[in-house]
Amino acid sequence: MSKLLVKPSAPDRDGRIHEVTPQSAGWDYVGFEVYRLADGQAVARDAAGRELCIVLIAGKAVVRAGAKDFGEIGGRKSPFEPDSWSVYVPAGTGWSVKASGPCEFAVCSAPGKPGLPPRLITPDDVVCLTRGQGSNLRHIRRILPETEPAESLIVVEVVTPSGHWSSYPPHKHDRDRLPHESQLEETYYHRISPPQGFAFQRVYTEDRSLDETITAEDGDVVLVPEGYHPVAAPHGYDLYYLNATAGPKRILKYVDDPAHAWILNT
Repeated sequence: MSKLLVKPSAPDRDGRIHEVTPQSAGWDYVGFEVYRLADGQAVARDAAGRELCIVLIAGKAVVRAGAKDFGEIGGRKSPFEPDSWSVYVPAGTGWSVKASGPCEFAVCSAPGKPGLPPRLITPDDVVCLTRGQGSNLRHIRRILPETEPAESLIVVEVVTPSGHWSSYPPHKHDRDRLPHESQLEETYYHRISPPQGFAFQRVYTEDRSLDETITAEDGDVVLVPEGYHPVAAPHGYDLYYLNATAGPKRILKYVDDPAHAWILNT
């Protein structure tokens, strides 16, 4: 199995099914976790030296961060529905999530320092875009874009319809050569509808020293340490993915693979 593919585990005592750390991924910035909680189950942690974005994938939960109690948030039945709710948690801040019914949430993290206040990110705060045409059309939800306050973390949801491509034409962001390109690590958390389906993701560098085509199933995480990384949703299956992105500068600048950039002009 590819080292870039992380399969979910059975839930631990806290309901955690994914734990990607910079150490386990072999990089410097991005961390990513997923929890699936039963009704009434709770998780409490301290953000320590990392800032977080807690994203309600599905269900409802009571979320607290520091001295702020945001009450019960969430409500969508699956990530394919709109209206995502999230909470930004600055570094050095304790947080807790208590499920109101079955609940799934992700914790995206990156290096940070105290200073910003915890805040609720409501559906009205999320900028929703539709990009591309034809079979390259996909729907983007900018939960924590670079235009909103944070130290290093960028968080985005994308829904790619059945038979469509995403992160396409292939693009990359693995070199610190601003203003043209920024250096960013990235995780893709894939969900499939119906869940017995799959998606394809290729991760490759210009010199092909890295060139892998990965089959991602429902609940899998794909690591993108470098290179171009397009995604395809087969006919009959819609694809959702949640991106956690971070690097030395909180700027998203990517370049397209020159071999395929012509597609943008068609």
